[in-house]
Amino acid sequence: MDAIAPALWDGLLAQQPAPTPFMRHAYLSAMASSGSATPETGWTLQLISLWQDNTLAAACPVYLKSHSRGEYVFDWAWAEAYERHGLAYYPKALVAPPFTPVPGTRLLAVDEQARWALVQALQAWCESRQLPSLHVLFADPQDLAACARAGWLQRQQVQFHWQNQGWQDFDDFLGSLNQEKRKKIRQERRKVHDAGVTFRALQGQAITPEAWAFAQRCYQQTYWEHGNPPYLQPGFFEQMREQMPANWLLFVGERQGQPMAMSLIGLQVDAQGLPGVAYGRYWGALERVDCLHFEACYYQPIAWCIAHGVQRFEGGAQGEHKMARALLPTPTVSAHWLAHPGFAEAVQRYLEREGQGIDAYLDELQLHSPMKRA
Repeated sequence: MDAIAPALWDGLLAQQPAPTPFMRHAYLSAMASSGSATPETGWTLQLISLWQDNTLAAACPVYLKSHSRGEYVFDWAWAEAYERHGLAYYPKALVAPPFTPVPGTRLLAVDEQARWALVQALQAWCESRQLPSLHVLFADPQDLAACARAGWLQRQQVQFHWQNQGWQDFDDFLGSLNQEKRKKIRQERRKVHDAGVTFRALQGQAITPEAWAFAQRCYQQTYWEHGNPPYLQPGFFEQMREQMPANWLLFVGERQGQPMAMSLIGLQVDAQGLPGVAYGRYWGALERVDCLHFEACYYQPIAWCIAHGVQRFEGGAQGEHKMARALLPTPTVSAHWLAHPGFAEAVQRYLEREGQGIDAYLDELQLHSPMKRA
């Protein structure tokens, strides 16, 4: 990332239709310099950039991947099919921030002409290195339009997002839900309250080094409890504290005056530092309390978003259980280029069938909306 000045990169990002903090220069740099996303962990960063005179006209990060972990758009079946036919699926090329299933602009460009040139440059770069595939994950509509123009395949998935409808407070929000869901949420919150757990919110510079260290500890423990090594290394959290404090919100759960749980929320902020979108990213707990996860990861962030006028809260990848907490199904789309014509055709047929299933799934979810019916 040092090949491009942070001001140039972030200036271009700010011009995009769907910027997120996870495409910022500091975020991508921290992934590499902390040892979280490196060649040793299967992420080799390349940069594709297009310049007009001394102006950065388009750019994107491209990772050469030796595996499919940390992506949240699952292509294990594709890799297995390649292997069965004696073909190499790795290394593949990936355009997306590591470990971050947040939709947003991936192909940074000053206009559509520059974005189209970037797509062409990406494909030519992959072809020149004989890479088997290229994947642009959780892209915005402008990215997808340019990729479709190049004939790349598109794949739809579903996430769950909460949209602020102008509620005055959390009780006002609860009033918009049907009786069953409203009752369930109150019961879940009461269990956490009766267990003696309270929460405080820390934003930006108010997140102390000690609070960041506690968040890291909870994050690591949660991954190990699920049998997985944590993706993010300690240096990543330190760099977020030093370089991107305004983009983070931390909820700390306490019992008897001692911290025992946390949820870490990303924030997209405007030029005045006001948050417009919140992203659920990481959570963890040192003690087990019934319904604590729901309180830390959904109810506390939603209440905070209402109080601060935040328009959207994205709950992350997968999770039908989020719908019962009024995070509603939202389609996300990725673009895929496969060099092998036969496999591209086979995957296209697969995606058509999968897409029909996703459409039916979305229709089914709508029947179970937690909102009051008009």
